[in-house]
Amino acid sequence: MIKGLHHNAYRCRDSEETRRFYEDFLGLKLAHALRIRESMTGRRTDVLHTFYEMDDGSYLAFFEAPDRPFEFKDQHDYDLHIALEVDSGTLERMFEQGKREGREVRGISDHRFIRSIYFRDPNGYVIELTAKLPNHDSAMKGHGAEAAAMLKTWQKDKLPETV
Repeated sequence: MIKGLHHNAYRCRDSEETRRFYEDFLGLKLAHALRIRESMTGRRTDVLHTFYEMDDGSYLAFFEAPDRPFEFKDQHDYDLHIALEVDSGTLERMFEQGKREGREVRGISDHRFIRSIYFRDPNGYVIELTAKLPNHDSAMKGHGAEAAAMLKTWQKDKLPETV
């Protein structure tokens, strides 16, 4: 049985600029770092793996791996985004702080069960801060049959892939 999320890991361009965003701006504590000089298969490498702790005990983690090619690009929300839960007051405060600091910030978006704001981190990832609305739990739970039916309809209705 899966108990929860331990961490999600992403590539980063520079560990220190990533730390400034996640620790100094978002307030996540840099909790752990590993310097990897040899892969599990014995390949020589030099990689830094960092972990940022969230209140629920899970982590966002990053690899700075200068010896491994990786295309950093500004991600579109639909391709990749990281959604982090905050309370309503924090959402408002971070929105204002982002604007004051001249950061790219979008929102506040009302999704009818959550309210969200969006930033871009130094690596091009979209970071969503989201605050639950009072109807969140009823909107998210107990609708598995409806979700399965919607997925089935989607599979039938979506445009065929072009070759």
